[in-house]
Amino acid sequence: MDPVGADPSAHPGPLTHLSLPDSSEARPQSGADGRSLPGSWTRSSPEPAAVLREGVRQCLQQQCEQTVRILHAKVAQKSYGNEKRFFCPPPCVYLAGPGWRVKPVQGQAHQAGETGPIVCGYMGLDGASGSAAETQKLNFEEQPDSREFGCAKTLYISDADKRKHFRLVLRLVLRGGRELGTFHSRLIKVISKPSQKKQSLKNTDLCISSGSKVSLFNRLRSQTVSTRYLSVEDGDFVASARQWAAFTLHLADEHCSQGDFPPREGYVHYGSLVQLICTVTGITLPPMIIRKVTKQCALLDVDEPISQLHKCAFQFPGGPPGGGGTYLCLATEKVVQFQASPCPKEANKAVLNDSSCWTIIGTESVEFSFSTSLACTREPVTPVPLISTLELSGGGDVATLELHGENLHAGLKVWFGEVEAETMYRSPRSLVCVVPDIAAFGSDWRWLRTPITVPVSLVRADGLFYPSAFSFTYTPEYSVRSGPPGASAPAADADALLESIHHEFTRTNFHLFIQT
Repeated sequence: MDPVGADPSAHPGPLTHLSLPDSSEARPQSGADGRSLPGSWTRSSPEPAAVLREGVRQCLQQQCEQTVRILHAKVAQKSYGNEKRFFCPPPCVYLAGPGWRVKPVQGQAHQAGETGPIVCGYMGLDGASGSAAETQKLNFEEQPDSREFGCAKTLYISDADKRKHFRLVLRLVLRGGRELGTFHSRLIKVISKPSQKKQSLKNTDLCISSGSKVSLFNRLRSQTVSTRYLSVEDGDFVASARQWAAFTLHLADEHCSQGDFPPREGYVHYGSLVQLICTVTGITLPPMIIRKVTKQCALLDVDEPISQLHKCAFQFPGGPPGGGGTYLCLATEKVVQFQASPCPKEANKAVLNDSSCWTIIGTESVEFSFSTSLACTREPVTPVPLISTLELSGGGDVATLELHGENLHAGLKVWFGEVEAETMYRSPRSLVCVVPDIAAFGSDWRWLRTPITVPVSLVRADGLFYPSAFSFTYTPEYSVRSGPPGASAPAADADALLESIHHEFTRTNFHLFIQT
């Protein structure tokens, strides 16, 4: 479909840099560092282009994506002999997005009488044989926020497995048996037991840094069945027996006024003022002092780095001097404050109850987004490409954008909004594309006075759509060409001034940002 107001005979199809006159001379042949780029530039054939463009437009407008989010701990404690140390907190999966509730994929209509969940999952460890004993079935339940939730409560790694790192593998199967795909977690470090010695900052794998994600759980009398996780439900902090939340742990500045705690960088030490912020809801607890716990006592004079799976307590500041003070505590499912008492024999300790002692562990999450509404294939949606950063080269009439990430392949095309870009595959971690000319987005582009922001997406050769968190912004650029009928002519001195800065403006007329 031609841009509105464009001359079809001059520019067949959507106008991009490579469809401009003399485009063969403008085609980039080398990267930003001057080296030649392997591969070749590709774009879809013109016949189905209009249909595909309309489909991409609908995907963007109707927000029909499907998201798979895997949440898990950064470390896992190894099991020994017949003992099974189940991963704690247990790995969980959230399915979100309106795409899970739209009609089935084209050609994949449900059979009459089919009942049960639309999708079921199976989670295990990578490299495992995949037997039933090593793979756990996930039964998804719908949450109040419309997300589907599944949890693998009985996964463990035995001492027969000598690996120091592994990944979780999630298989999703649609009703009727069609394989949706296989999704992998982040890397998980295997430890034998929590480190009891003073942690060195050289061992950064076990230290916890400000700004990282953590989970907190409480286990009364070391019983697995009594485990409760700090979580958020209906805007309140709760102690949940079945769901856990990831919290961003920030070092707070002690010298700032109440309610104004800008985060600080560095590793978290005991005795630091910290703040916990829920990664999903953004709800936060008041700033608290994190204390090391030994034998149900909070140590008030310890300032060593915090380590994975350490026992800790959270003291609310402002209490009386000495071992007293109030601490974060749970009472069944509620989160309350506990009044500690000074240790009669040691002034540097405060006596706590079991419910005020928390175990802290770092967490990771990985999110995969896609939409099957355009696809007409039975192929799995995986591997889902993940974009981490964008790098712009050039400007003006010819600019290229390099996408850095994971799971990239030659069957992917980059799209700016509903405009396909010339795309070249470099490696599984790099795609390069030509930034489409702004004329592809409308007829009044030459008199643009406000920036135009378009989402950056990827589309697979079979029509599978992958949205991303990235957008691309075109900023206004002055042009000396004649304006539309009836437009007032700019003053001569304004022409001269704008012409003098035109070159610098065109060099910087593209901006990138990540949508929050």
